[in-house]
Amino acid sequence: MCTVCGCSKNAQFSVNGETQFRFQSTQKENFKLNPESLQQPLAKKGTKMPEVHTLEQQVLAKNDSLAALNRRELSRRGVLSLNILSSPGAGKTRVLERTIADLDQSVVCQVIEGDQATEQDALRIRRAGAQAVQINTGNGCHLEADMLASGIKILQPRESNILFIENVGNLVCPALFDLGETRRVVILSVTEGEDKPIKYPYIFHNADLLLINKIDLLPHLEFDLQRCLDYVTTVNPSLMTLCVSAQTGEGMDEWYQWLQKERAALTPSEPCEEM
Repeated sequence: MCTVCGCSKNAQFSVNGETQFRFQSTQKENFKLNPESLQQPLAKKGTKMPEVHTLEQQVLAKNDSLAALNRRELSRRGVLSLNILSSPGAGKTRVLERTIADLDQSVVCQVIEGDQATEQDALRIRRAGAQAVQINTGNGCHLEADMLASGIKILQPRESNILFIENVGNLVCPALFDLGETRRVVILSVTEGEDKPIKYPYIFHNADLLLINKIDLLPHLEFDLQRCLDYVTTVNPSLMTLCVSAQTGEGMDEWYQWLQKERAALTPSEPCEEM
């Protein structure tokens, strides 16, 4: 997890190029690992495991507390917020570009872009016609709740807006960190292989919607769409799945209908005020 890659010890990130200092989750010496456990098989169900207080548990607890505040604030404003997750190159930014262009002025779209470095994606989103905040995570491999709070403070989303949160391209760590979003959307491209849902089950198990993107390329690939759908059902039987092409527009209308339905279900609990 993130205690292995070290990203949760990252003390800062940047928002639109400005450095932000973040919470210090815990001290490194609080993390304990029993080397002998690496040589032992997984415990059988019902076996009592030794209690180990790990860095990741403390990081997640702090993050979840901040995520709850984000969720309360976005709910108060009546804002639909979507955590967009995928591996690198699945087409997250292209889906958002197409969505912003097709929805035009009928819906106010705002985007928080997460990447380790550069403002490339935020520039693309702004050219497409939406406000965008670029969050660079440095050595971090995912967005966290305090980063989303910084983006909300800048964008000040209001009732009926859609706030897209394009997470860092990664199928592991982003799945573990609640940001306070309304819904989670996973994008899987047909260029990745149909077995991704069973190789990275957690991110699919906790998703509210799956977009299988780049279906215009199916005639040129050895991608078994039905097998992929079967794997999805194995991991998450209730996961709604849409097949789309952000390049040609195929299937995108169903995506827009889903967005409008989710958006219509939200109403602000209080008048919107700046944070």
